[in-house]
Amino acid sequence: MLLGCIGDDFTGSSDLANTLAKEGMHVVQYSGVPDQPANDAVQAGVVALKTRSIAAADAVAQSLAALDWLLAQGCEQIYFKYCSTFDSTAKGNIGPVSEALADRLAAKTVIVCPAFPGTGRSIYQGHLFVNDVLLNESGMQDHPLTPMQDADIRRVLAAQSTGPVGHVDASTVLSGADQIRHALAGETAAGKRLIVVDAMRDQDLLEIGRAAKGMALVTGGSGAALGLPANFGITAQSGTRWKGESGTCVVLSGSCSTATRGQIEHHSKNHPLLEISADSLFDGSHTAEKAAEWAIQKEGIPLIYSSAEPAVVKAAQQRYGREKSAEVIEQFFAEVARLVTAAGVRKLLTAGGETSSAVVAGLSLKQLEIGPEISPGVPALRASDKLVLSLKSGNFGSHDFFEKASSILSGART
Repeated sequence: MLLGCIGDDFTGSSDLANTLAKEGMHVVQYSGVPDQPANDAVQAGVVALKTRSIAAADAVAQSLAALDWLLAQGCEQIYFKYCSTFDSTAKGNIGPVSEALADRLAAKTVIVCPAFPGTGRSIYQGHLFVNDVLLNESGMQDHPLTPMQDADIRRVLAAQSTGPVGHVDASTVLSGADQIRHALAGETAAGKRLIVVDAMRDQDLLEIGRAAKGMALVTGGSGAALGLPANFGITAQSGTRWKGESGTCVVLSGSCSTATRGQIEHHSKNHPLLEISADSLFDGSHTAEKAAEWAIQKEGIPLIYSSAEPAVVKAAQQRYGREKSAEVIEQFFAEVARLVTAAGVRKLLTAGGETSSAVVAGLSLKQLEIGPEISPGVPALRASDKLVLSLKSGNFGSHDFFEKASSILSGART
């Protein structure tokens, strides 16, 4: 294994795996830290954890366990992947995990670059934009678990790190890899280990990737990994062989993002929907058994969702507690996934990192083969000879994502 990757959630890990596979690497995504060696043919291993919203100490421990396994596979470089909207408040764990990995690897220079221009995420003067608005005006300020109130990644990262945060600005990045490398060295000499690097175009990411050659640790969204395969002499291949599955495709959505809510509204015009609320789960009016039976009996692409408006989610959290409310919803989706697949469903779509993590855990999926890209950052995945799926981050995908994804999981060409 050449490149070892640690993802802080399942959808983000799929996103990263997709990026690396498109650039020609043989990629396998693992659910949690594997308990056995990887196949010798694997060039990039992506260990998907569920650490995005947990306490820093726990996230550090799990990430270091993943690092130990990846190093045992012979990895020459480590990539820590977090969300392209930098989902991490002042009490978040991106800084602590990055520093812990850097300590273990004796890395003195660590790139921090959550940019992903293909999905509208760019960094300019250290500030993260979502399309044409600042992160804290994009809807992320209302995220139920990681509300982002500041678009300045330098300030957010500094609040959760032990050392000062550096910065390589856009004008330097536009000058290419050599100038980026020189600027990184300057920031390191000034005592700054975690260094935010601006990026506005895919070409910027390629140059940042070239500048990262030989670095022990790189961190960012999936986009910043775009230029890494070439450093190992690997180039993009012509396409991915893919065999889909037939039958009903079931969609499970727990994402409350603006993008997902728009996708659900579009989907409702032609397909059956079943809305689930925290209240309905706590009072027993909705159960996983009833929801699974509903989905199996419906035609089209049935969608079960709990993607409420932020105010509704907040009210439920106040009634039942944030952690308990989230736990009940995640357990519900995990059980629905178990029931529908046991009944013969071979295609699953999930929307939202927490929902996807719960489904993967509920189905005891250990590793996923990376298939063709459905939308930027979202690949089709094969879990077994009888199950294909897609794990979509809440903010990703076009308005007709669910129909498009179902078609590709059925074997249609991209």
